Amino acid sequence: FSALYGVGYVIVRYRKNGVLKRLSATPLTRLEFLLAQLASRWWIILATGTLVFAVLNTMFHFQMHGSWLALLLVYALGVFSLISLGLIIASRLATEEVADGILNLLSWPMMFLSEIWFSLDGAHPVVKWLSQLFPLTHVTSAARAIMLDGTGIVQVLPQVATLVAMGLVFLAVGAWLFRWGQK
Repeated sequence: FSALYGVGYVIVRYRKNGVLKRLSATPLTRLEFLLAQLASRWWIILATGTLVFAVLNTMFHFQMHGSWLALLLVYALGVFSLISLGLIIASRLATEEVADGILNLLSWPMMFLSEIWFSLDGAHPVVKWLSQLFPLTHVTSAARAIMLDGTGIVQVLPQVATLVAMGLVFLAVGAWLFRWGQK
């Protein structure tokens, strides 16, 4: 969730402190700014997440039946999608408090419905359908399939394609909604 909160707080703080207003005077477009934010956060989160995973794997020896490269790809696309979702939240807000509330309002249902803590096998079909709207659901199902079932990237291609599509749509919406100033 550093993908959501990391980009959300920083851009809102930039807006609040007037940094974005100064950047609006440059030839930098909204999309270029958001792509730069996405790329910088993506590399940081990918590096730190991979390091944490590697250290914990040496300590706990996670069960892994699939490809490490496929798992890394799913993780990278999940981070891309979640950062892009965070950009939508940060595109208009003026205070960190409001950003925190909206990010919490988004992240808690995402955690509950993404089958991280419990299965949705017996859940109502509407709940299962709602879970598919969150990127974390697709990251979780693809990662479990790779790690536990030994499936390859071809078998998790629907989740991969969904993460790419979500990330691109979220990025486009974030660029469309983005404003430099508070008004």
